[in-house]
Amino acid sequence: MQLTEIKGEYFFKIENSDALRPFFMSIVSDSDHWMFISSNGGLTAGRRNAEYALFPYYTDDKITESVEVTGSKTVFRVHLQDKDYVWEPFSIRQDGSYSTTRNLYKNTYGNTLIFEEINHDLGLTFRYQWSSSNRFGFVRTSELINHSEQEVQLQLLDGLQNLLPASVNSDLQRASSNLVDAYKRNELHISTGLGIYALSAIIVDKAEPSEALKANVVWSLGLTNPKYLVSSLQLDAFRKGATIQLETDVKGEKGAYFLHQELKLAPNTSQSWQIVANVNVNHTQVIGLIDMLEKNTNLQQELEDDIAFGTQNLIRLVANSDGLQFSEDHLKDARQFSNTLFNIMRGGIFDFNYQIEKGDFLQYLNNANREAFQKHYSILAQLPDILEYSFLQQQLKSIPDADIQRLAIEYLPLKFSRRHGDPSRPWNKFSINTRNESDGSKILDYEGNWRDIFQNWEALAHSYPLFMEGMVYKFLNASTFDGYNPYRVTKGGFDWETIEPDDPWSYIGYWGDHQIIYLLKFLEFTESYFPGKIQEWLVREDFVYAAVPYRIKSYEDILKNPKDTIDFDHHWDTEIRKSREALGADGALLKSGDKHVY
Repeated sequence: MQLTEIKGEYFFKIENSDALRPFFMSIVSDSDHWMFISSNGGLTAGRRNAEYALFPYYTDDKITESVEVTGSKTVFRVHLQDKDYVWEPFSIRQDGSYSTTRNLYKNTYGNTLIFEEINHDLGLTFRYQWSSSNRFGFVRTSELINHSEQEVQLQLLDGLQNLLPASVNSDLQRASSNLVDAYKRNELHISTGLGIYALSAIIVDKAEPSEALKANVVWSLGLTNPKYLVSSLQLDAFRKGATIQLETDVKGEKGAYFLHQELKLAPNTSQSWQIVANVNVNHTQVIGLIDMLEKNTNLQQELEDDIAFGTQNLIRLVANSDGLQFSEDHLKDARQFSNTLFNIMRGGIFDFNYQIEKGDFLQYLNNANREAFQKHYSILAQLPDILEYSFLQQQLKSIPDADIQRLAIEYLPLKFSRRHGDPSRPWNKFSINTRNESDGSKILDYEGNWRDIFQNWEALAHSYPLFMEGMVYKFLNASTFDGYNPYRVTKGGFDWETIEPDDPWSYIGYWGDHQIIYLLKFLEFTESYFPGKIQEWLVREDFVYAAVPYRIKSYEDILKNPKDTIDFDHHWDTEIRKSREALGADGALLKSGDKHVY
């Protein structure tokens, strides 16, 4: 692997990448895009979580194996020196047919990936690049280069395969993909080339109407009056020399989006084009897209600007956690950036230094403890719209309510966080909650498995030391009286694992003995930055206990089987969930005899 520069940006380059066994990568963005992609080109991608997928969300082995039928696909019919050739870059169909070199490039920011195949026999190079745009979605930029000394005539068929319609959840796709195919409808808006992928109806086993009101969409820029396909049905015919026919409405088939055009490339010239895809758009947004494609003459520049803005915003997020390093060793600088980026992707990054937005803070209080929030609402409502963190703590000391004061310290205005999960760990269901679907406004949210989020906060605290108190509170106030750490910690509280007899993966998670190291690191940090602070905490009754429905078995039962020491209390589980539903997140805390938080 080497570091190379492309258009002023550093990329890691793996030359002859096809000589390696296919490996898996994650492509990041500053927004809610997710993409998991194999080095052979097989991929899955979407926005927010696996329920809003553009390509099927399978395990990584299936994704790698599906490269010929999912994701990017390009076929060229080349006329050169009175001979005709079929060239299908990156395909196993033509392994050994030409002398080729395949290279892989990933930029040091982690949000751009380039696949390149150089055909030495034909004197052509084809490359395609994956990027993302918060406004437009996923952007695939393709380029065909003629690096020979003669003109080349060719026909290209280039695009994306196995596009999902909207409203297909991951479980349905995994278990009933053939049924999903039967409900698919792939339409083309002819004048703009907009592909619209939706279900003919929501797939339910009930005798009731259920309309599918959302669609995934694909459109393109860069080619002049191409023919469009919305399925893969004509690929084999094109390989054999048949004429391509426009497709406008295909039912009951896997979705695809292909561009077909004839090109002439002079020596040492190139042709580029872009395909843009987005998920889960409604009727109004489709009409807006059509209007934009028909009337916006500056669309190419706006697309490029939004991609560049996303990269700058990603750099800004990492910079906020001190992740930028500039030295003579660019590889070490890139490693620092990557480590910090994945740290804040897990644990989150603070929204705007120590500034607190009243609206988000009050919503958090209401979700945590509705009784306390409503009791003191008249005072809370008088807070300024934007306030500084220390000022907030000082102001709330005047409210004689331990719950309000505890929750105010525990409040952490984090964003960009997501639970760790990927196609190799399908039981870990991530969700990137960065913006509201309705109006696009930002969301402050975090979630993570216990161990993951606290080890990530350990590093984050060095950039935001004043929030360490809130991190300590969150650790202690989500621990049980008898030393158990719940499964997952979120802005809205914590979750615990339940025992499901029919699920072999169902299991009770971690006891706190081997995770107390995180609390120790937090306490060492606090003593270093704020000497004497821990002593203050020891005499304050701010700390509470998580009510998790696990019962330690009797001593006699533990002697019988030391590997089975816990009972899951289903009745208590039901009671805790009812309490949480009624009160808010505090409903899952241990209560005293008078039913107040202990």
